[in-house]
Amino acid sequence: MSIEPTYLDNNATTRVDPRVLDSMLPYLRERYGNPSSSHQFGAQVAAEIEHARAQVAGLMGARAREIIFTSGGTESNNAALRGVLAARPNKRHVVMSAVEHHSVLEVGEALEREGIAVTHVPVDGEGRLDLDALRDALRDDTALVSVMLANNETGVLSPVQEVCRLAGARGVPVHTDAVNAIGKVDVNVEALGVSLLSLSAHKIYGPKGVGALYVRRGVAFRATQLGGPQEQHRRGGTLNAPGIIGIGAACELLAGAERGSTARIRALRDRLEREVLRRFDNARAVGAAAERTPNTSCICFAGVSAEPVLLLLSEAGVCVSSGAACSSGSLEPSHVLRAMGIPAEVAQGQVRFSLGRFNTDRDVDRLLEVLPGVLDKVAAAGLR
Repeated sequence: MSIEPTYLDNNATTRVDPRVLDSMLPYLRERYGNPSSSHQFGAQVAAEIEHARAQVAGLMGARAREIIFTSGGTESNNAALRGVLAARPNKRHVVMSAVEHHSVLEVGEALEREGIAVTHVPVDGEGRLDLDALRDALRDDTALVSVMLANNETGVLSPVQEVCRLAGARGVPVHTDAVNAIGKVDVNVEALGVSLLSLSAHKIYGPKGVGALYVRRGVAFRATQLGGPQEQHRRGGTLNAPGIIGIGAACELLAGAERGSTARIRALRDRLEREVLRRFDNARAVGAAAERTPNTSCICFAGVSAEPVLLLLSEAGVCVSSGAACSSGSLEPSHVLRAMGIPAEVAQGQVRFSLGRFNTDRDVDRLLEVLPGVLDKVAAAGLR
């Protein structure tokens, strides 16, 4: 692969913005104090962490004290589900959509083994949540509803505001995994009505290994990671100061100068999708009739296996994914496409293109230059 690949896999991770990196470097070099220390050296770092907390809160219309720093989206999702259940021991039921990220679905599987009932709400053929089924799933003992704001594979947006209205009528808090929505669509916790929200730095041009969980003031929540008084006793452990500074800077950029980049990214995505569908008769854009994030195009090539397509594109220096990055190596159609009722012979050809801040028309040109030869080679080899 070339030093500068054609990177179209921004839903998996993003390049750290140089401005974010510059904000972090002092806390990896000279300002290395532990923010929990009592001396002034550590207190200076603690003050910057509180500034970062305000930056994260400001992006989503939250209060700074409602933000808990975590190691990433997976921990945030785990903490949201388990933290609410621990605080509501008499509630033994959870509702989630059938297309959640594995960091929600696998927690649900673990909870079922522990005696918690879990209901999975279906979606239609475009990936849109069945609100009637969600309303019917709510019970007197429902502790929490968890519905992702934007699907990481298809980009399809969920009607979280309406979910909150339905759940709120039953006194049930709602958690949303916004990891692949933050920075792509406007997110305001007050407008949505959510009680908890997860985000991750490395999906918004920040560093890996740091994220945040919004917990609305007054929502019953217990720490699931113990070992210290950090984060107002809601998450023990020494704070990742450089990472937290980084996520704060990344959120500040999204709230400011980079806010207007969405239209440019949407235009690139639309061009990519339009040209691929025009050139390949077996191509189908998944979820295209639904409201989606502006950067994501999930295209299935019917009768083709995605694995050799990804391999050959990679050899040509083009980086894309098949479904979720954490499912790489799996030959099974993704759970998202299965839930949408997409036939296996179509779903096995799933390729996700996800664009970002640093993509240009040249990246789309390169993909369109390489893809025909890749698909011809896969077809000639009978790799179906």
